[in-house]
Amino acid sequence: MSPFERFILIDDNEADNVFHEIMIRRAGFTGEVLIFENGIDALKWFTHDLDAVPTCVFLDINMPMMDGFEVAENAAPLIEKKPTVMVVMLTSSGSPADKERALTLPVIQGYVTKPLTSEQVKALMAPPGA
Repeated sequence: MSPFERFILIDDNEADNVFHEIMIRRAGFTGEVLIFENGIDALKWFTHDLDAVPTCVFLDINMPMMDGFEVAENAAPLIEKKPTVMVVMLTSSGSPADKERALTLPVIQGYVTKPLTSEQVKALMAPPGA
């Protein structure tokens, strides 16, 4: 059984969002999947979401208006109050500098290079120690 009841994709690339939702579903996830095509809308949603629903957020780095690092920094005070939220950078950037920067942000708990696979999603959904 998945520790998550919801996945959120924050990425400006519509094709990537469609593909990644398919991978999440292929991994056996049947819960809610929300998609935000920019960080500003995602942050507004985090501000108003009062549910304590276990959530995995996949966050892209390279987006217009507000990049993934800015989203993570701005979301940190909102997400830190929600211990059931896990944020994973999901990006096309294989840059060691980007990965290092992402993992220095306390709110980021993982770094995955696109494309997301169903096996990666299954690993995230596996119970600890499995």
